[in-house]
Amino acid sequence: MKEIILASASPRRSELLRQIGWQHHIRPSNFREAVAATDPQAFVLYNALGKAREVAKHYSAGIVLGADTIVVHAGKLLGKPKDREDAASMLSSLSGDWHEVYTAVALIDCVSGREVSDVVRTRVHMRVITSCELEWYLDTDEPYDKAGAYGIQGRAAMFIDRIDGCYFNVVGLPLSKLAELKQKLETAGC
Repeated sequence: MKEIILASASPRRSELLRQIGWQHHIRPSNFREAVAATDPQAFVLYNALGKAREVAKHYSAGIVLGADTIVVHAGKLLGKPKDREDAASMLSSLSGDWHEVYTAVALIDCVSGREVSDVVRTRVHMRVITSCELEWYLDTDEPYDKAGAYGIQGRAAMFIDRIDGCYFNVVGLPLSKLAELKQKLETAGC
């Protein structure tokens, strides 16, 4: 198996790779992410490919993995909150409603230069969050480094009452799609 180079400092993505037994090392990308867009699929794909390409230029072997996640609610793209007020606003808007999570996955074979990528969409419903629950959650460090200001794999799991699609996509790395893309990348020359 070719070495996997994760173009991200995300502990969640690294943990998911370990969960499926993929040895990897971490090389965070210096790619400057897009900050505004109207098309969530194009937005995350641009960022994931940009991260992977920036890291791939430093390697002559292995497979670079870039990923990017965004939350979309009522047509508005929600990235990572800037501060507590921004996190509160995001969570209040998501409370009691459906939203979508988009994650793009990009793989680059550093030997051949071949690229494969795709975007996965998952619908998530958050139950109504009380003001006490919101304040409690905002007092944790959890909301501030995650798109949409929540982590489904953490304390915010108690706010999620329905999901339609890939759970791991919401965490930040759709594992089934990742495995499919890696297989496609590795068998392309056969």
